[in-house]
Amino acid sequence: MLEIRKAAERGHANHGWLDSWHSFSFADYHDPRHMGFGPLRVINEDRIQPGMGFGTHGHRDMEIISYVLEGALAHKDSMGNGSTIEPGDVQRMSAGRGVMHSEFNHAAADETHFLQIWIEPNVRGIDPGYEQKRFDTEDKRGRLRLVASPDGREGSVKIHQDAFVYAALLDGAERLAHRLEPNRRAYLHVARGRLRASGQALSAGDALKATELEEIVLEEGAQAEVLLFDLP
Repeated sequence: MLEIRKAAERGHANHGWLDSWHSFSFADYHDPRHMGFGPLRVINEDRIQPGMGFGTHGHRDMEIISYVLEGALAHKDSMGNGSTIEPGDVQRMSAGRGVMHSEFNHAAADETHFLQIWIEPNVRGIDPGYEQKRFDTEDKRGRLRLVASPDGREGSVKIHQDAFVYAALLDGAERLAHRLEPNRRAYLHVARGRLRASGQALSAGDALKATELEEIVLEEGAQAEVLLFDLP
């Protein structure tokens, strides 16, 4: 079964310094029909204005992935990590029993455009952890590149959940297929551009939910960048 969620149907909040679109219920946006998809709990498409950001705040028992599309995101946390995330980087923070962190756009003129992703873990109360890896354009061009997994296989970041996250860049005649094992589901988020997914036309911000499906086929991409979540 396939279900499409168009970009404009998402929750939206514009705080001036932050423009955010919520794929699932988050903060003041609540829709009982969109509380998550399996363990995938949050996909926020955020745009942070120059010189602004999220002050120090806390999380616990959540796998948090940041995926930057444009600009840069400075990160600091109570584990002692300090880094800058740029396009091509994937950051994973396991909040575990509790962590404090901040995220900031230090640029003088450019906004930061990124995806904030939360995946519910299959274990609670663990030590918090941090990991950041780079996946260059050629790693994702015309292929589904594994960027997060339960065991860190293929150089992906490790998350505490039976979930696999893939990133791909797709243009022209490039065609990709992802096979789903029995009792697995998939969620496709179009970060930018447009493409056709299992016959469905999708554009930036759109999503496709797939259940009881053997395979997802991606084709007819036009500067498309997508994230595919293979979920229990």
